[in-house]
Amino acid sequence: MATIRLDGEERRKAIVEAAMPLFARKGFAGTTTKEIAEAAGVSEALVFKHFPTKSALYQEMLRSGCSADPALERLKTLEPSTRTLIHMMHFMVYHFVVGAFGDPAEREPRMRLVVNSYLEDGEFARLVFEWVAAEVYPMFAASVEAAERAGDLTAIAVAPANRFWFAQHVASTLAHARLPGRTVVPYEGGTDAVIGQAVRFILRGLGMKDEVIAAEYDPHALSIFLQPIAAD
Repeated sequence: MATIRLDGEERRKAIVEAAMPLFARKGFAGTTTKEIAEAAGVSEALVFKHFPTKSALYQEMLRSGCSADPALERLKTLEPSTRTLIHMMHFMVYHFVVGAFGDPAEREPRMRLVVNSYLEDGEFARLVFEWVAAEVYPMFAASVEAAERAGDLTAIAVAPANRFWFAQHVASTLAHARLPGRTVVPYEGGTDAVIGQAVRFILRGLGMKDEVIAAEYDPHALSIFLQPIAAD
């Protein structure tokens, strides 16, 4: 019985792994179940058995890419604070641009999948952002409140949730510009410099005081701290 269950899990995994690069290159509408089945080495009937709807397949891609992320579990252990807010923003940008929260080889297909989703019905992107809103945004909101209580953030006329999404947009756009293999945007400076500048830009946009950023944000130290995360 255990062998049958394991075989089913392996086949589900094979289908997801086969579908993701196809969707990333061709979009959902341009990818057939026959192509997915052939790439996974299974029948079309088996694809439909495991994933009867597009949403079911998307949910599995999302679960396999995000839910088991060890970095997220580490972030959840941090107490809400100004420092945690800085950590989150650095981790977010570093993750998008370099791929510190998992295998960099898996990062690009997932990003292409999101970009293709924008051009189609948006369903996969919508699922991703709903998941992020539920799992990541609460940590951000709590740290913003803690930073405000500490006097480290100045009041700005931007809704709290929008502050989070605007920060995410900076990080994701940096990454999307690199999808062709090298960035299409003529940024000044290397990758590490651009990451550090982007994080400072985000922190200032959130309303963080310059003296707090200068005292608390050390991109080199945070990047070193990321290394055990990447190795987990």
